Amino acid sequence: MLQDKKNELDSEKQKKILTRLVKELSEAKPEFYYKSTPEIAVLLKDQIEAGKSLNGEERHLMQRLSLRDIEVILSLH
Repeated sequence: MLQDKKNELDSEKQKKILTRLVKELSEAKPEFYYKSTPEIAVLLKDQIEAGKSLNGEERHLMQRLSLRDIEVILSLH
């Protein structure tokens, strides 16, 4: 049960971080709005791997996500 709570908390953190990264990318690249979900996922994965706008904990949390995971999370918003 405790593990389930931790997984839920991690999932919520990942969603918030992805939302923040999407906002940062959309501000930096106006054409971002017109890209497909798979294209956005690739850009986000690249940004996560570069880790420039993430602290250590966030980067560790986000590196666990695959491209498909990112696409699914984005499609839920």
